[in-house]
Amino acid sequence: MKKKRLKRVLIFDEEGLKAFAKALVRVRKEQGYTQEQLSNESGLTLSQIARMETVRINPTLSTVFKIARTLKVPVAKLFDFDLE
Repeated sequence: MKKKRLKRVLIFDEEGLKAFAKALVRVRKEQGYTQEQLSNESGLTLSQIARMETVRINPTLSTVFKIARTLKVPVAKLFDFDLE
């Protein structure tokens, strides 16, 4: 008997991603970075950063780690928000 494979479901928590996007913009500006500067220094594309900040993509943890290192902030600062 064949095993039935479960279909993989991608999670896109829009509320959480909006809160993350606001935090990212706030921290980026506090650290004095434009999107272009963050792109150049992190190695991420400008469109990736713009899409994160406009909730078009769901960034990976590795991407968040890279941003935190580039901005020289603790990862927790990028997650300094409350979810409802």
